[in-house]
Amino acid sequence: MAGTSVGRNRKVGDKGGDGKAEESRPLQKVWPTMGYVLVFLGGGIGAMLRHGINMVTPRLLGSGFPWSTFLINISGSFVMGLVAGWFAFRGDAPQHLRLFFTTGILGGYTTFSAFSLDTALLYERGDVGLAAAYVAGSVVLSIAGLFAGLWIVRSLM
Repeated sequence: MAGTSVGRNRKVGDKGGDGKAEESRPLQKVWPTMGYVLVFLGGGIGAMLRHGINMVTPRLLGSGFPWSTFLINISGSFVMGLVAGWFAFRGDAPQHLRLFFTTGILGGYTTFSAFSLDTALLYERGDVGLAAAYVAGSVVLSIAGLFAGLWIVRSLM
C-alpha cells in the first residue's frame, strides 16, 4: 500500500509524529477487525441519530413532504464536508478515526436509499412537481452543504 494517499502530503507507510511507520503501530496489527468494529459502532450511532430525526421532524414539519430525509441528506453532506475538509487539511488523523466518522457515523446517518424511495413514492402518488423539487433541492443543497463545510474548514485553517 505504500504510496496510497491518506492525507495532505502523507502516504501510507510514512512515519507519523512518533517516528514509527503507520504499519508498525499497534492498532495496525489488528486493523482489519478493528476497522469493522469501528464502522459497526459508528453506523449504530449514525442510525440512531437518523431515527431520532425521523421521529421528530414529521411532528414539527408535517408528513406531506419527506422533510426528515431531505434534512438528513443536507446536514449529512454538510458534516461530511466538515469532516473530509478537516481530515484533508490536518492530514494527521489516523485511518481508524476516518473510518469511524465517515463510513461509520455518516454512513449510518445519511439516507440516499430512503431518498430514492421517497422520490418514487411522491411520483407514484401523482406529485410529479413535488418529486422533481425534492430531487433538485436534495441534490443541489446537499452539494452546497458539502462545499459550505469545506469552506468553513478552509477559512479556519
